[in-house]
Amino acid sequence: MDQITIKNPFYKKDVEWSASNFPWEKLKGCHILVTGARGLIGSFLIDVLMSVNKGLFTVYGMGRNKQDAEERFKDYNKYFHFIQHDISQPLNNLNINFDYIIHAASNATPNTFITNPIGTIKGNVWGCDNLLSYGITHGLKRFVYISSGEVYGECNDAIYTEISHGYINNTSWRSCYPNSKILSETLCASYAQQYNIDVVIARPSHIYGPCYTNNDNRAFAQFLNNALQNQDIILKSNGLTQRSYCYIADCISGILTILFYGKSTNAYNIASKEATSIKELAETIARLSSVQCKIISPNHIDQQQQSPISHAVLSPTKLEELGWNPQFNIEKGIQHTLIILKNGCLNL
Repeated sequence: MDQITIKNPFYKKDVEWSASNFPWEKLKGCHILVTGARGLIGSFLIDVLMSVNKGLFTVYGMGRNKQDAEERFKDYNKYFHFIQHDISQPLNNLNINFDYIIHAASNATPNTFITNPIGTIKGNVWGCDNLLSYGITHGLKRFVYISSGEVYGECNDAIYTEISHGYINNTSWRSCYPNSKILSETLCASYAQQYNIDVVIARPSHIYGPCYTNNDNRAFAQFLNNALQNQDIILKSNGLTQRSYCYIADCISGILTILFYGKSTNAYNIASKEATSIKELAETIARLSSVQCKIISPNHIDQQQQSPISHAVLSPTKLEELGWNPQFNIEKGIQHTLIILKNGCLNL
C-alpha cells in the first residue's frame, strides 16, 4: 500500500533478500531507468536497487504522478531521480543515456481494461516503442520488458512453458491487455533484429505483495483490503480457476536474474512451483487474518472484469536454469504481506 517504506523492518528484510547474490559491480557507473515506478513491481524494484546502490549507479523512476512518487521515494535523496512522464508519449524532452531500461509500466488492473481498453493498448505498445526508439539513440545496453503470463491465453498444456500458445478472443475488448503485451514482445524482438538491441522478456505470473496502490482492484488486493479491515473476504466466483502466484520478492529476484543472466531475445516465466486456485488464495488470506471467506454471485461489472482464462499455470524451469531460486510459497508470501501491511500501513 501507499505508506509502505524501506524503513519498515519487515519490508526491508524482503527487499534485502531480493537483492542478495547478484553481481552489482557490473552496474558500476550505469544509469538505470525503471518505468511504472509506482506500480507493484516498479516500486519494489526501485527499493531493491536503492538498497544496494551506495553510489554505485544512478536509478531513475518514471511515472505520471510526481507528487505521489516524491512521497513514496522521499527517503532517496541521492542517486535517485524521478521523471514525470506518460510513456505513451515520446520522450522528446529527455536527454539521459540509460544503460538499462526495465520497462514495468502498464495498466494491469481489470477496471482499466473496462474503462479504457484503447488506452491500455496504446500504453503498452506505444510505450514500448517510445522507450526502445529512445534507447537506440541513447546508449542502451539492455532492455528488460516486463510482459505478462496472460500472453499464453487459454492453452491445452497442463503447465505453460515459454513456447506454449493458446486461444485469445481477438474480438473481445478484454483482450486489449494480453494482445498488446504480445505485440510489445514482438516489437522488442523486431528492434533487436533491426537495430541490434539487447532485449530480454520477463513473463510474471499473478504477482502479489504489499506494494499495491489504493486503486488496484485485482483479486488479491481486494482480499487483502478486506482482511486488513477485519472484514469477510468476498469471493465473486466459484474460485476454481487455477493460477500461478508469485510473491513480489521472488518476482523481483526473477527480474534481476533475467537482467544479469538472461539470453537476448528470450522470454522467461516468473512463477512459483505450485498451482493455486483463487478460492485457495482467498481462504489462505482469510485463515491467516482470522476472518471468513464468503462466496457471492458476481454482478455484471464483476463478470466483465474476470479473466476468461480458466487455467494458467506457468513453468519456472527456464528461469531456474539461470540460477533463480524462489523462496516463498503461497502461505509464506501471504504471511509476509500481512505482517508488512499491518506494521507499516498508516491509513488502515
